[in-house]
Amino acid sequence: MQTREFDHWAKVRERGMLRYVLRSGVVYYGLPMFVIMTYLIPHPRLTTGQSAWFWLMVGAGFGVAMWWVQEHRFRRAGRRY
Repeated sequence: MQTREFDHWAKVRERGMLRYVLRSGVVYYGLPMFVIMTYLIPHPRLTTGQSAWFWLMVGAGFGVAMWWVQEHRFRRAGRRY
């Protein structure tokens, strides 16, 4: 992790995990995937509501996973600074 990344993540983590997961996971990943997989590549067995719920959960899971990855990188880099 570069110094610039380290400083940026320090600011992001001050805002909290919930905000990061909602923004990075749900809005930036889950919402676009919902639109693509519901309207551009529709699944014949899922309703729009089911698809929305599914991609909301997937986006949240993605956000949590990325939080853990960034936290691991941040803590490992913190030992060097």
